[in-house]
Amino acid sequence: MRNPDALAALAALAQDNRLDIFRLLVEAGRNGMSAGAVADALDLAPNALTFHFDRLREAGLVTVRREGRSMIYAARYETMNALIAYLTENCCSGHPEQCLPVKKESSPRKARKPQRTLIVEPAS
Repeated sequence: MRNPDALAALAALAQDNRLDIFRLLVEAGRNGMSAGAVADALDLAPNALTFHFDRLREAGLVTVRREGRSMIYAARYETMNALIAYLTENCCSGHPEQCLPVKKESSPRKARKPQRTLIVEPAS
C-alpha cells in the first residue's frame, strides 16, 4: 500500500458513522449487507448512509453490488489487511509477532475499579 492510499483509507474511517459502517460490514462477512439492513442496524437515514458509503468506496474499503432492487455493500478485506500491514510493517524493530493485538471480549464492558480494602489498625 502506498502512502496516499493509506491516508485515503484512514481519512474515510476517521468519522464515527463511517467507522461504525465499516466495522459492521467486516462483521457481516464477505456476503455483505443490504443498505437497508445497515441503515436499520445503525439507525442512519438513507441519504446520510449513501454519502458515507461513497466515501468508503472511494477509499477502496467497501464494494457494492446490485441484487434485485437491493444494493449490497461488503468490506474489502484485502484493503483492510493491506492498511494493517502498512501500519505495522516496521513494528517492533522487525519482530511484528511482539506487536500482535490482544483479543478483547466480544461485548464491551466497563472496566471495574478494584475494590479498596480499608485496614483499620487498633489504637494503642
